[in-house]
Amino acid sequence: MDRKFPKSERLHSRKSIKELFDKSSSFFLFPFKVIFFPLDSLPADRVLISVSKKRLKKAVDRNWIKRRIREAYRLNKQLLAGKPGSHKHIGIIYVSSELMDYKEINKKLVIILRKLSNL
Repeated sequence: MDRKFPKSERLHSRKSIKELFDKSSSFFLFPFKVIFFPLDSLPADRVLISVSKKRLKKAVDRNWIKRRIREAYRLNKQLLAGKPGSHKHIGIIYVSSELMDYKEINKKLVIILRKLSNL
């Protein structure tokens, strides 16, 4: 089982990010807003993790949350593995102004990944 989170699985291209925000569907599960856009031509799902500067002013706090989200995703991404050729661009946006501990983030991310795998 591959437990890595390489750059090939991260959504970093400006063109792809713009396409994600323009053509995507979304749902909300506090403290996350999840946007997704299915694409058949991808070798793997690509994920964008974002924390609002408006909600968390300190960069230290934003980075702390992003590390927890990345780790929870890395350990649970096998839940997303669905049918071959049914990959997605996924944006996970943290919208709370409170810092959450890893257990809560992990629990919510598992729910999100299960919901995405059923779509």
